[in-house]
Amino acid sequence: MAPPRSLAGAAIAATAAAIILSCLFYRRKCARLAARVRELEASLAVTAEKAAAERRGRVRAQQSLRALSQLEPGSDEARPTKAAASASYPLVPIGTVESCFSTRNGTPRQPLVVTLARATLVLDPARVPAAALEGLASYSHCWILYVFHLNTDLDKLWKDPARSKLKAKVRVPRLKGGKMGVLATRSPHRPNPIGLSVAKVEAVNGHTLLLSGVDLVDGTPVLDIKPYLPYSDSVKGAAVPSWLEVDGALAVESVHFSEHFISALSTCWMHVQMSLYASADEFQDLIKQALSWDIRSISQRNRPHQVSVEADANGHCGEDTDDDHHHRDTGRYGVVYHLHLEGIDVSYRIDQGSNIFVEDATLLPDAVQKRHGYLAWRDKLGSSVL
Repeated sequence: MAPPRSLAGAAIAATAAAIILSCLFYRRKCARLAARVRELEASLAVTAEKAAAERRGRVRAQQSLRALSQLEPGSDEARPTKAAASASYPLVPIGTVESCFSTRNGTPRQPLVVTLARATLVLDPARVPAAALEGLASYSHCWILYVFHLNTDLDKLWKDPARSKLKAKVRVPRLKGGKMGVLATRSPHRPNPIGLSVAKVEAVNGHTLLLSGVDLVDGTPVLDIKPYLPYSDSVKGAAVPSWLEVDGALAVESVHFSEHFISALSTCWMHVQMSLYASADEFQDLIKQALSWDIRSISQRNRPHQVSVEADANGHCGEDTDDDHHHRDTGRYGVVYHLHLEGIDVSYRIDQGSNIFVEDATLLPDAVQKRHGYLAWRDKLGSSVL
């Protein structure tokens, strides 16, 4: 018979072995679960990107259908039919905006907020002779009337108003999700999707205007241009609601640029063509100004780690949604957001203290090349502006 001490030692050894085996089994189970979580996260990211790509495809398809619907069947020329003319734009655009803002996201909610935001307004010579712009360069600012052409409900709004389901109230960014009557806001979703914006007139050259301080997305159709008159357009003592009087309601605390971003931007800049900015440093100043305001939607600010791909807004001011604001959940500060400017994809994060960290810059493969860049305006403006 074995001594008691030997039996006790054997029991302790058996217990220790059982504990070790249990720990090994637990660690393996945790490793399998962690691997499964990573697989599910990767699958979620792929699904979200596919959904976003499908939505972008639907928007492009709707825009193509609108263009095709304005052509007479069997006609060789692109002539609007009478039905299309009455159901489509009530006014024919006189020009198009070539803006530094490639997408709706990041386009300022109000004009003159981002002073470095530049755009060229190219008028249609067939509709507006160059002589129509004579004298406009003598004004410092002008009004731009335009169409919110990226609204995805334009077909229903114009062709079948009964099905348009215009929202009487929209969410307002400054109210943090609170709603206001659409006509008491500057939401792009209006009974008639017409926008009004003021911009600084930098120069006029033939059929083209150089503007700054714009809040217009690239490709915006322009209906009219009017000079800004301070004596009548600026109202002394004008009152606004209390929720608009809060200074810096959407301002961020700081904007920081990583060394990797600066290096990546320098590489991208060597391949950028026809930019309205003279250097990568000036372009970086634009990024800082654009990101000095929290451009995220209300839902993104309230639920920054929840990927949302459903949206339906024009990206100007007013109703706040997630469209064109691609992001993914990863890394130290959580979500990586993307801002598209001048054909460059700018990646950044924002922490809980509203500090922005700009991390990377890459060229957009499908960026539309502009017809008018810095060199076209350098001689006309000198070094004071550009």
